[in-house]
Amino acid sequence: MRAWTSPEVPSLPVTGPAVRVHDTATGALVETRPEGPARMYVCGITPYDATHMGHAATYVAFDLLNRAWRNAGHEVTYVQNVTDVDDPLLERATRVGVDWAELALRETQLFRDDMEALRVLPPAHYVGAVESIPLAVAVIERLQAAGAIYQVDTDLYYSVTADHAFGDVSGWDRDRMLEIFGERGGDPDREGKKDPLDCVVWRGEREGEPSWPSPFGPGRPGWHVECTAIALEHLGAGFDVQGGGSDLVFPHHEMGAGHAQVAEPGVSFARAYAHAGMVAYDGEKMSKSKGNLVFVSALRRSEVDPMAIRLVLLRHHYRSDWEWTDDQLWDAVDTLATWRRALALGAGADSAPVVERVLAALATDLDAPAAVQAVQDWVEATLGTTGLADTSDPDAAATVHRLLDAALGLSL
Repeated sequence: MRAWTSPEVPSLPVTGPAVRVHDTATGALVETRPEGPARMYVCGITPYDATHMGHAATYVAFDLLNRAWRNAGHEVTYVQNVTDVDDPLLERATRVGVDWAELALRETQLFRDDMEALRVLPPAHYVGAVESIPLAVAVIERLQAAGAIYQVDTDLYYSVTADHAFGDVSGWDRDRMLEIFGERGGDPDREGKKDPLDCVVWRGEREGEPSWPSPFGPGRPGWHVECTAIALEHLGAGFDVQGGGSDLVFPHHEMGAGHAQVAEPGVSFARAYAHAGMVAYDGEKMSKSKGNLVFVSALRRSEVDPMAIRLVLLRHHYRSDWEWTDDQLWDAVDTLATWRRALALGAGADSAPVVERVLAALATDLDAPAAVQAVQDWVEATLGTTGLADTSDPDAAATVHRLLDAALGLSL
């Protein structure tokens, strides 16, 4: 599957510091130490509706990590999946009376368009669940060989007890896992399972649903094993950062890590697990089930500057939960107008401090709000001068313009 077109990103005159991120598994800030290219996997969309602000916040967050690594001198291998066959997609296709594959193609293209508009750097490997089925089958076979798979009717289940590190990603106790598992795609009450937390890795063929041949009979892979298989194929075990929204900590990232660590004993799936917070609207987390969504595409069709959308996202730390309001968007529009006015002067306040502050902020757990404040301080200092003769840096605007794009993804 193809990704979207990459924007041209300017280079900076300095190299950024080593990048640290908050690791969910340890609860600590950890320094990433890439060996060769920095390797990152971020879980992608299930394309049954348009990109909302919760999605956008997650992908902009990890775009900041991609850029911070590049500005620190690393090449980056970024992988993202598309869950282009899954129960929610099939249910929506049935409800609206369209072919599920056509729906997936349409919404995936809309997602690409939204990511391009927001200047999110594309993954090197953009992989659909359907095209990854052979990879998932191979991982399931390895789990079978390790004794971690059993059958219930036509389905195959993974035994969570096969991984001695089960629970290390989330840090959750069993009671909390059981409470959440059923709400996030699990089936804790199914008869025949050895453990309520065991998850399906191969869903046997159901009438009216798409299926594919396999050594286990016709069917399709479970959600968790798809991401595991794609990551292992394109990044290998022990990659630098597994990313996604905080609602993926359990069961998705916990199960995915378990699959990989049983399939490849002695190796951690990822070195760090980073998670973006949830975005609310009208007092509740944005979700398709509740219908309280603000769509990127709808704002773009209303001729809202995508850079204003991105600035709203940047003003919130990626790990925080926050609520979208229209006032934030209009304030971002006004802010960008002021920034553009400062950049149009050409000369301005000394650019070296703002470059240093922005790169340091983003290297410290992707602190975009601190980086935005650094730019705002430079803008105020520049607009506060009485004339070009009073400025200290004749090339300031050009440097800050490059900085905004290379570090924050804002093309002004």
